[in-house]
Amino acid sequence: MYPPVFPPVAASTAAKALLGSNPVRFYQFGLAPQNVQKPYAVWQRVFGNPENYLNSVPDIDVLSIQIDVYASPESSGANTARNVAVAIRDAIEPTCHITSWLGESIDPDTKNHRFSFQADYWVPR
Repeated sequence: MYPPVFPPVAASTAAKALLGSNPVRFYQFGLAPQNVQKPYAVWQRVFGNPENYLNSVPDIDVLSIQIDVYASPESSGANTARNVAVAIRDAIEPTCHITSWLGESIDPDTKNHRFSFQADYWVPR
């Protein structure tokens, strides 16, 4: 019921070069510390369902997650957010499918840049 999204990011040299290594600034949604250093990224499960069968119980869950990358304008915001997204994509894509690029935005108050995308995991039970 939970996608294995953190381990490949934490093992990625490229992702750690951008997100740090102690800690890796890649958090489950709602768990990023207040005033965390940027860039950082969060992930959340946005949809999930068991792969149901007529003759047996499910043996796999399909889980869709959304990843949001945040970067400050001081760190070349848009480019930094994009570079972090590429590093995360490259780290997780061997174990999931990227299903959509959800867009980019700039927070009107903080001017922080955000890059979002979605991925699907097929997680064996």
